[in-house]
Amino acid sequence: MHSGFDRLCGYVQQQMGMQATNDNIYIFMNKPRNQVKLLCWEGDGFSIYHKRLEKGCFEMPEETDDKKHINITSQQLQLILQGISLKSVHKRKRYQHFEQKCE
Repeated sequence: MHSGFDRLCGYVQQQMGMQATNDNIYIFMNKPRNQVKLLCWEGDGFSIYHKRLEKGCFEMPEETDDKKHINITSQQLQLILQGISLKSVHKRKRYQHFEQKCE
């Protein structure tokens, strides 16, 4: 958790094979999962959000086959930061509009 902007950007590019200056937020947790850092590109520079829990730990979402990264939604991130278990959350069915591409 001592990593700063440059080292976190290096992890994103070298370990994940992604570009740190896109619209994603990159989440880093320590092994005990009581600290989290979020790396975010804001168009003109990076910002880091760092949170340390005094008690308890953050929940890790279920891993996928690709161990390099896990994709989560902004809603899931908010729940994780608030200490709400993703396993106990049930989302009700809602309408979703999907645009069809014209060829």
